[in-house]
Amino acid sequence: MEISLLKTLVKNISSFLHLSPLDNGLCCEIVEKYYTTIEELLKLIKPILESIINTPVASDEQQLQNEFTDMSQSVDELKELFEDCHPLMSKVYFVLKAESLFTKVQTHCLEIFELLQSSCELNSSSLEKMKHMGYEKPSAIVLKAIREQVEGSDPSSETRSKIADLLSLRTNQELLIEAVALENLKENAEQAEKIGDLEYIEEMIALVTHMHDCFVEMKQSESSNPVPIPPDFCCPLSLELMTDPVIVASGQTYERGYIRNWIDLGLNVCPKTMQTLVHNNLIPNYTVKALIANWCESHNVKLPDPVKQPLRLTLNQPTSPRSNGIHQEEASSPVHRHVHSSSEDSGKGNEFNTVESGEKSLDSGGPGPGPSGVDEGSPPEAPAIESSSSTPATAYNSDASGELAAEPQAAIAASRHAVSPRFGNRARNQIWRRSSFGPRVVSSATEARPDLTELETQVKKLVSDLSSASIDTVRNATGELRLLARHNMDNRIVIANCGAITLLIGLLYSSDQKVQENSVTALLNLSINDINKAAIANADAIEPLIHVLETGSSEAKENSAATLFSLSVIEDNKIRIGRSGAIGPLVDLLGHGTPRGKKDAATALFNLSIFHENKARIVQAGAVKYLVELMDPAGGMVDKAVAVLSNLATLPEGRAAIGQEGGIPMLVEVVELGSARGKENAAAALLQLCTNSSRFCNIVLQEGAVPPLVALSQSGTPRAKEKAQSLLSFFRNQRHGNGGRG
Repeated sequence: MEISLLKTLVKNISSFLHLSPLDNGLCCEIVEKYYTTIEELLKLIKPILESIINTPVASDEQQLQNEFTDMSQSVDELKELFEDCHPLMSKVYFVLKAESLFTKVQTHCLEIFELLQSSCELNSSSLEKMKHMGYEKPSAIVLKAIREQVEGSDPSSETRSKIADLLSLRTNQELLIEAVALENLKENAEQAEKIGDLEYIEEMIALVTHMHDCFVEMKQSESSNPVPIPPDFCCPLSLELMTDPVIVASGQTYERGYIRNWIDLGLNVCPKTMQTLVHNNLIPNYTVKALIANWCESHNVKLPDPVKQPLRLTLNQPTSPRSNGIHQEEASSPVHRHVHSSSEDSGKGNEFNTVESGEKSLDSGGPGPGPSGVDEGSPPEAPAIESSSSTPATAYNSDASGELAAEPQAAIAASRHAVSPRFGNRARNQIWRRSSFGPRVVSSATEARPDLTELETQVKKLVSDLSSASIDTVRNATGELRLLARHNMDNRIVIANCGAITLLIGLLYSSDQKVQENSVTALLNLSINDINKAAIANADAIEPLIHVLETGSSEAKENSAATLFSLSVIEDNKIRIGRSGAIGPLVDLLGHGTPRGKKDAATALFNLSIFHENKARIVQAGAVKYLVELMDPAGGMVDKAVAVLSNLATLPEGRAAIGQEGGIPMLVEVVELGSARGKENAAAALLQLCTNSSRFCNIVLQEGAVPPLVALSQSGTPRAKEKAQSLLSFFRNQRHGNGGRG
């Protein structure tokens, strides 16, 4: 028997038993419960293992060694799980993980006991204790609720109550903290590209979001106030009428005492929007305070006394180095590393992410006056190109299908059963989350340049094969060129110089699906280089790309849209693409494509809408209907949709379509709950709508736009502040003007 494996197992068990989470400040009730049970199990098996270290065992040695190895790994994972415990961790994730690992360890213990029984004198009572060790398992209830939700039926109130009691998720603040913790786990899974974990966490997020929505609705129905309080006057943390409203860095308003308590816990995210708070300053919101006072007076409601300090949520502060990260940016706690887009908070709203060092990013030029002389919206996030990264799940190829599985399908399914005053398939108090899906490609890794002579020889052979009569040869050649084009600038230049572009464009008409997919993706990758952009457009690629957009597979359509976006960075190409009939197929992809296809279509349409002539084409093609639908935050495309609508709102027909399709309530909600970029573009669109139509202006006011606009005018990006202030000024002038005529 391999003694080293056994010694490693015993060592890992000892290491776990020395954790003592009950004494080091990391303990909460649920952690204590699980640690005690696992400790009891390991204390039963450890003496048995120690007794056979120096004793020959007549048993199936290979099977025993396998059990030692597997159990050692499971115990080590348990140790890591408990080491990472801290007061702001996800309780749902902890329970599901802990129970899964406990079951594995318990199974290994029983297997080892059975294998050793034939050659050692073992106490049978220990076996019985191991077999019957257990407790009420919260994971069964949680998994049942998730399964019901995925299948389309919301968990019952009884199930929700059980989960809340078992996991101590009984208050609004506890549910919000759980949501923050799960968002951070989701971000970590995305960065590590753990697609299975990502889907698992998305389902947990959907469950917690549903529990929070139901909790808020319950609290509202239990309110003792004879007059319903407007939602904008209630603190999202206390759910009560605010007496000392303050604005935080995200632009949201809270009761001072409650948000101060939240920040003091070490949470640096906005509870309502989940945006990172770039500072902890609390700015008095005198406008909302005055509106609340006026409302109370009008409805004969007594304004409560100011809340100086709410009852704090009791949390044992972490003392171990691993958990101190709640308060330190560089430490390992996941709570502090919340989903965050630097472009949204840094004020650099006019820059796309750079695709490759040494080459320009796919940038449309950013906000500000466009070619038509109007103020164009800030661009949404640009689609990125296939990367040389060793992680193909982020690239524009068939291997990237995992990313589609990562779309928040569970969250979307869960939201269908809620009720919304502004959007029929979700609750207004749903936790807004910005899309966590950033550019699909990271910059190419620094690598030694290949010998260009060898590269040219290789590429010339592949280019020659593109004209072969054998479909297999062509398929292999396009596949190789696709991969080469995704690696670095040298490859792209050599491929173009060897005459591949014209042949690849011709193959866009191929009846072989794989040849067409490879060809369009190779062109997409080649188009990263600015010289190649011009070469591809000048080789009459636009109409063949439209053909792919109309007839290709899902992947081919996505990459065709992305290529059109890449080409449209050049001003002349915006005109050529618009006049070539590409807008109709792009709008069709926007409405009926895959999640990735919709994102690529929206980004291409944004760039095309910068050229004034294309705006009318986009409206006439029916894009506004789909863009309004995509403002549902569950789809992760709010910023992209609002950016295009902001540009279309500069046209009379664009404004009419936005009003007709019910876009105004959604734009108001983006101003209130969206990202910094989304708020900026939504405010710009509303300004166009209001200043050109008194009917639309009345709708905007009826939707309660004033409080979020006031907040935006004080804490938004420079452009957002300008638009919000202009709108508020317009409202004031309209009111005074109407008063004078009366």
